[in-house]
Amino acid sequence: MKQTQRHQQILQVIKTQGFVATEELVESLNVSPQTIRRDLNVLAEQKLIHRHHGGASLLSSSVVNDSYSSRKIKQHLEKESIAQKIAEQIPNGASLFLDIGTTAETIARALLEHRDLRIITNNIHVASLLMVKDDFNVIMAGGALRNKDGGIVGEATIDFIKQFRLDYGVVTVSGIDLDGSLLDFDYHEVRVTQAIIASSRNVILAADHSKFGRNAMINIGNIAQIDHLYTDRPVPQDISEILKQQDVQLTLCPTQLSS
Repeated sequence: MKQTQRHQQILQVIKTQGFVATEELVESLNVSPQTIRRDLNVLAEQKLIHRHHGGASLLSSSVVNDSYSSRKIKQHLEKESIAQKIAEQIPNGASLFLDIGTTAETIARALLEHRDLRIITNNIHVASLLMVKDDFNVIMAGGALRNKDGGIVGEATIDFIKQFRLDYGVVTVSGIDLDGSLLDFDYHEVRVTQAIIASSRNVILAADHSKFGRNAMINIGNIAQIDHLYTDRPVPQDISEILKQQDVQLTLCPTQLSS
């Protein structure tokens, strides 16, 4: 295969997945690791991708997130697989936080078969999905409502969350740097996420494969602060090493197409 053909295929994979490991490209393109590393370096020099140790990711804005409507349809199968596995982890009668984002909404839908849950959320869409269950106790955090995505943020939100100590805190992020930094686009979410982490006995991070290596401007914490990571594909090597060092449990949730 010619170099230009490989570059086109590599770019297509990265555009589809968000992040791709070097080993995956070696296997799929049937070339040596040295060839793939050279290809990735060339593409990075052309500012077509972002190069990482062990792979590469799509260049993305660190300032502005995708629109809410766009995020609702992206990686929807992956989000559903992750949501189902998380729902299996949470027993009937448990108490939990669900935060802002389309992944949290997917998890809320997966919980509708449960009984007697107590849910605190700063996501108006999550509250709307769960309020149909008579045996659920759904509590909305107060604060400033963001019209763009139905998230509730601000000092009142943080103070409200700090009053509780719940069994599970389910958090989502916009990106995960390969040093373990959890990233987002809105600084208002930093202290809200930290409040959820501090107020939860077990912290669950739900992140599909496109989040790894994705750039965002605001650092909201570190993957070492969580207890359990749910994702749909094997994580980059750097992240895998951090998870082992920090004793963070990893659960893979492949979709039917990728299993």
